[in-house]
Amino acid sequence: MTQENFNWTDICDLSVVPKNTGVCADFNGHQVAVFHIKNEKNESIVKAVDNFDPYGKANVLSRGLISEFEDEFYIASPLLKQLFNLDTGVCAGDETVAIKTFPVRLHENTIQLGQ
Repeated sequence: MTQENFNWTDICDLSVVPKNTGVCADFNGHQVAVFHIKNEKNESIVKAVDNFDPYGKANVLSRGLISEFEDEFYIASPLLKQLFNLDTGVCAGDETVAIKTFPVRLHENTIQLGQ
């Protein structure tokens, strides 16, 4: 599905999310971890995944550590340190486990989630 086909919902202004960190947002009654990443060109990239850590059984992924490996971004759970790919949601240590990812974009400096 292309970005034009989504209904976009404003989540917050990009300035609310410090660079290279995440925040938890309520999206239709669901906790979503939203990340603001600065790449090597100093461009802002936004990613969004389910905030629920399936290993730690808690809503904590927004507080995880962002890492980059081979041009892909990951979030490390603050509880048990599993790495989840921020584009696919797949766990790096066990490809049978994945978290939900959300369509996300920057629109006029506002982070939006799509559905």
